[in-house]
Amino acid sequence: MDRNRVGGKFQIHTNQLRKKQMANESGNNAVPGFQWLNRLVSEPYYLFHFLTFFSYFIIRSSASEVLAPHLIQHLLRREIQTLLVFAILVVIKGVKEDNWEAFIADALFLGKICLFVLAITMDRHLAVWYILVFLVIHMLTQQPLFQGLGTSSKLTPLQLESLLTEGTTTRLWLVEFCASYSPACIRSSQHFPELSITYSSKNLSFGIVDLGLFPNAAEKFGISLSGSMGQLPTYILFENAAEVARFPELDFEATYFHPTITKGLLSRHFELDRHLLEYFNGK
Repeated sequence: MDRNRVGGKFQIHTNQLRKKQMANESGNNAVPGFQWLNRLVSEPYYLFHFLTFFSYFIIRSSASEVLAPHLIQHLLRREIQTLLVFAILVVIKGVKEDNWEAFIADALFLGKICLFVLAITMDRHLAVWYILVFLVIHMLTQQPLFQGLGTSSKLTPLQLESLLTEGTTTRLWLVEFCASYSPACIRSSQHFPELSITYSSKNLSFGIVDLGLFPNAAEKFGISLSGSMGQLPTYILFENAAEVARFPELDFEATYFHPTITKGLLSRHFELDRHLLEYFNGK
């Protein structure tokens, strides 16, 4: 009976948080198709990629009038092969990835490779042109972070210190330290808001600190921003203003391949299920 009662409280708690989140975002997410169309037009990263990929169809149409028939047939076979390979790889990535940001990043990367293969089949100069275009896009734009916050709060370092030292809010704070320029942060940006929806309580709050805006605060929290092996994103759990756990660990040796951050990994590392059960049992 106790287990059923706790399970019922957990379900009610999760449903209440999700309803609150849906109510806060109903104006923006009422029609997902229009939301993605708006992001395609308003976000330079998506818009420039779309225009670059679309330019191939214009060039392909013009090339059909000047290329020899046997070259057109060869290009058509290569297009069919490339499309099949792209579709298979995208399906595999779609199964493996658990959030849209990571899936889109992988799909665009695969799309660039496929476009290069087709361009070099048509003309080497065209392939070089596409490489230059994508380099310019990479330098001028970046993939945007996940837009939702869930029940987490965006904090400045001073606000976080104030919340931790005053102790007027929750006993536990799980804080994500990220930066909008970090590919790793972009790929995992959806996990933290979704975790906050499930695990927020009167004992546990979630906060996000953007170290891209406040880089000087990184050293205070023991986070390295140096080079491509920086420790971003970093997650720290505070209890009564004291750090009790973090991911990655302080003695973590950065390597080229960072561990894949998932909601399950963060939930297990910080024992979020246990903290939520303790909250319910303490009622």
